[in-house]
This record gives sequence, structure tokens and C-alpha cells, in this order.
Amino acid sequence: MDLVVVESPTKSNTIQKFLGKNYIVKSCFGHIRDLPKRELGVDIENNFKPKYVIPVKARKVIKTLKDALEKSSNVILATDQDREGESIAWHLVEALKLKNRIPYKRIVFSEITEKAIKNALKNPREIDINLVNAQQARRILDRLVGYKLSPFLWKKIARGLSAGRVQSVAVKLVVDRENEIKEFVAKKYWTINALFLKDKIEFEAILAKEDGKPIEKFQITTKKDADKIIKSLKGAEYIVKNIEKKETTKNPLPPFTTSTLQQEAGIRLKFSAKKTMVLAQKLYEKGIITYHRTDSLNLSETSQQSAKEFIESQYGKNYWPGYFRKFKTKSKNAQEAHEAIRPVYPNRQAEKIKLQKKLDTQETRIYDLIWKRFIASQMSEAKVMLTQVDIAAKNFIFKASGQTLKFDGFLKVYPLKFEERYLPNLENKEKLTLKKLIGIQHSTQPPARYSEASLIKTLEKQGIGRPSTYASILDTIQQRNYVVKDENKKLMPTEIGVLTDKILRTNFPEIVDVKFTSKMEELLDLIAQGKESKEKVLESFYFPFEKNIEEKLKTTLKQSAKEKTDKVCPKCGAPLVVKWSKYGKFYSCSNFPKCKYKEPIKKAESIVKCPKCETGEIIEKRTKSGKIFYGCSNYPKCDFALWDRPTGKTCPKCGALLVKTKRGQIKCSNKDCDFVENGETN
Repeated sequence: MDLVVVESPTKSNTIQKFLGKNYIVKSCFGHIRDLPKRELGVDIENNFKPKYVIPVKARKVIKTLKDALEKSSNVILATDQDREGESIAWHLVEALKLKNRIPYKRIVFSEITEKAIKNALKNPREIDINLVNAQQARRILDRLVGYKLSPFLWKKIARGLSAGRVQSVAVKLVVDRENEIKEFVAKKYWTINALFLKDKIEFEAILAKEDGKPIEKFQITTKKDADKIIKSLKGAEYIVKNIEKKETTKNPLPPFTTSTLQQEAGIRLKFSAKKTMVLAQKLYEKGIITYHRTDSLNLSETSQQSAKEFIESQYGKNYWPGYFRKFKTKSKNAQEAHEAIRPVYPNRQAEKIKLQKKLDTQETRIYDLIWKRFIASQMSEAKVMLTQVDIAAKNFIFKASGQTLKFDGFLKVYPLKFEERYLPNLENKEKLTLKKLIGIQHSTQPPARYSEASLIKTLEKQGIGRPSTYASILDTIQQRNYVVKDENKKLMPTEIGVLTDKILRTNFPEIVDVKFTSKMEELLDLIAQGKESKEKVLESFYFPFEKNIEEKLKTTLKQSAKEKTDKVCPKCGAPLVVKWSKYGKFYSCSNFPKCKYKEPIKKAESIVKCPKCETGEIIEKRTKSGKIFYGCSNYPKCDFALWDRPTGKTCPKCGALLVKTKRGQIKCSNKDCDFVENGETN
């Protein structure tokens, strides 16, 4: 009997059904060894040799696996096919002492189907030590940075802070974007629009040329300039000078990789990167989708053939392009996976899978997104008719454009933003009827704050992190309170995040340097390919880093110096001072530690008086995970709180506060009252 070891119970249950009674399939629940929590765990003088320990939670798992070994003649390590999975397989060999004890082999597969599992069993291989070394190098690098840099932050800012090799770069990107927004100066400009009417169809044309020269975006900068042009066009005839029609195509997007799935799930489903990966993990373990940690766009011919058959039978032969579409990744160092993320069974739509596999609503939504993206990637392109019309008036040319969808193609399955603009039938030299001529003022907009989706896109573009790390990067910087989400779920730095970033970029510029971090990812890739030594990479990074830390500890001033205030401690009467913590600034008694009084600094403006205690004020607050809520400033004496923002008005029906929901609805905060502002009931 053979023992098969995988990471999760769900995965083991799925595989057990395929393999039957001749196999015992067990779960190791992920990593069964790691670096110790309370010490560095890396022998720097001995080629950075890691010290691995078995965490308490893994000890019971190890015992279960050892018991299963007694009944087995072979061990099959079937962990995931990326660096983490390879590393887990290696740790299992070491922890279970498999060498010279029992034969073992390594298998990998990109989908959990009976065919894929049995095919993998026929093609076992050795553990790829290069992948293991690359994972170990990443883990050791992160430990060295965190273990050495965090105490520096404790001494120079406040205890409880921490730094990470990749996370600190992500925080820097968010801080840089916030600075761009603050420093942005809007530029105003005007456009001249002509509104025409023909055959009961209104259409618009924009002033494009004067005396044969294009009008640049910022050429008309004042109302006076716009009015001058409008005045000069008074009494002009508007005549069609040229009509150009051409058919163009829109090609489908490629199937998902890890980063594009996280981005699209964030945009379309409003899921966080972490939530998306948890749901995708469940779908993979249930054998419904292929491996979800990948930066490859490859697709098997079997899956493409299945997609072709489904497309032709469901939508018609003209919806298949006549060939299998192939895509090339733009990622700098795409590797680690055989296929893009796709459904295992292309002919099974979301509702069918939901019933067969008993998926919950959120799992179904993620599957539906993956299924549609994959099917659409193998469909015909959409065909669009573009019409461009030049309209002459005196020495000016206006341009009108229209677009209509001639054939929906892949858009039938995977809709993209597309707005049809209709123009009436026009002929050259035709005189048009002007309905209105108006000048419209515009203003340039500052760059938007990052969403999780756009930050992941930037990290991938810059070559920072890998598919398996994006979700944890975003989760970590929010859990550490360096970054929070605003009311629109966009990322903004906290006060402590800005200060920490300032300290790091001033004293350790290489740690938060995008190019340096990207270069380190490339070195890790070279280790994975067997082209670079793990020890050499660690040595070249660590010793200059350690020397710099020792120097900065001596020369950098402490940022958390106490700020005096005119406030008095209500407990002992001593002056209150301002101090820093990992959650930001707070008031503390100057007699600390004799007197341990402290209170938060009210940064938020008062929205309304607290209806419960009538002395406090309702202000905007955040939970430890960064979620916004509205609570009483007298907390913990008064625990009044709301998730929706108070409007400052009271309900005409019951007198409770009116709140504005995230969907923009004004309603009563009293759950027993059904009042909403438009007169309807909840």
C-alpha cells in the first residue's frame, strides 16, 4: 500500500476517491517545519544554514503521518507544483526521515482529475532541489530583514512595528501615490462641442482643427478664449467634409493568471486578493479548476478542444475562430506552472458545477468568472464598425465619431466596457442643422489611490513578488496598520505607515527600492533554475545590510521623542505628552510607568452628538483590520457605534440618527424603524 501526502484535507479526500483502496491519502496541512519564532534561526557564520523546528500545531500531523508510514511500502509526495509545494515535499522527507527508510517519489499535476493523478503516478520525478533552495533563500531573506530591521524601528519609532523585504516596497508605492495626489495641481482647459440634429437623432462633434492645425488639449485655457471661438462661428454653415468607415476587431483577453484573477475579482466582484485566493484554493482542491498559483498562459490542447466543442454546440460555429488561441505572458520572469487558471471541465457552467460540487455563492461567483474568462479566450473576436465624420465650419473642423457592434463574438460570454454611439446616415457635402454650440470646461484629475487590484498590477509589472505572494503582501501591510482602505475601498497610508516609510527610505533605501527588490526576485529565479548559488545571493545581500544597520543605530535620531501638550492627566494631574505606537500617535501621562493613563488623539471631525451618552461625539474610527465605522468619542465609557455614516439628521418617524449606506441610500439607523428618505420601507 502506498502513502500519498498532499497539503489539505479537501485535496486528500478528492484524490482518495480517484485512487481507491490501494492508497492511503493523507494531508500534512501545509508546512510542517519552519524557522523558530523567537530567535533568528539562521546560522550566518555557517553559510546561512537555517535551523528548522516543527511547530506545535504540526506535531500531531507528523505523528499521524508516521503511523501511516508503518502500513506503507512507498511514499508519494503530491504537494503543489510551485516552490512552496516543492519545499513542503523536501521538509516531509527530512521530518519523516524518509531517506534510507522507505522509497519515496515526487509527483506533480496542474488539475485534480483522475486522469491527471494517474498520469502523474506514471511519471514520478526527484525533488527539485533548485526550487527548494529558491524557496529557502526567500524565507531566509525575509527572516533576516524582518529580524534585523524591526528592532531598529522599535528603537527609532515605537515598539510593535515590523518591516518586510517586499511589504515595505508595497507601502512605499502607496505613500508615493498619496504624495502625488497631495502635490497634484489641476490644469483647466476647454473644449468646444457642437450638437447636431438629423432624423430625430442627436449627435455631438468636438472642435478638432483650426486653419488645418490640430487643436491641442490645453490650447483653449480660458472661458474668454472659448467664447471668442464660439462668437467667430456665429452664422457659420456646418457641412460634412469627409466620412470614413472601417471595421475593426476586439480580441479576447487571455485566461487568468494569479495576478489577473485577483485584479478582476477585485474589480468585478469586489473581493480582496486574500479572499479570492482562499476561494480559488477551495475550487482547486475540489478538482474544479487547475492550479491557481501561476503566471503562465499556457493551455493544454485537450482543454482547448473541449472549449471548441462547447462553443460550437452552445453558440454556433461562427463563435469559434477556427484555431486554438495561444497567449504569451508579459510577466518578466513567468515560470512555476504548466497552465493558466481554467476550469477542469470546460463544458460545465457555474450553475451545473454549483449543484454537482455543492459550492456556496462566493465559490460559484469565482468559478463563473474563471469559466467565462477561459471560454471567452477561445472564442472569435468581436467586430466593431467605426465611423469618423469631419464637419467643416468656416476655418474650423469638428469631428464626430460613432461605433456599433457588428458581431459580439467573445463579448457574448465575457462582456467588456463598450458603449455604442450612433450617428445618423450622413453624406459628403451635406449641410447639417446646428442645434447648440457650447464651451465645456474640463479639469485634469489627480492620480487615483491604488485599489488592491491596481497595486497588484503594479507589483507584477515591476517584477516585485510572485503569484503566491501578492495576497499575503496586501494582507500584511493592512494588518500591520501601515495601509488602510478609505470609504471607496482604495488604499491609503496611515500616519505610522508614512513615518515608517520615511525612516526606511532615508536609512535603508535599497530595502524600499523597486529596482533592487525586482533584481532580488530575478536572483531567486536564477537559484530556482540552478544558475545561481543560494549562499552567494544571501551573502551579497546580508553583510552590507548588517553593516548599515549598525551604523544607522548610532546616527539616526529617535522619531518618537515626546511632544509636550497643555493637557493634564485626569488620573494624577501630570502633563500629558504625545507618543507613538504602531497604531499612530496617542496621549500618554508623563509620569509613565508610575501612571499608565493614555487616551487616543481625536483626529476625526465630529459628525454629530452621540445619541446614547449625549456628551460624546460620533467620529470616524477604524477596526484593527482597517474597516471604517462610526463610534462615540467617549469609548469605552460609551459603546455606541454604527457601520454606516451618520448624516447629522434625525429620523422624522422615531428620532434615531439617519445614516447613509454604502449604496448611497439614506435610512434610519434604528433596525426597528423602516424609514428611508425616498418614502419607501426597508
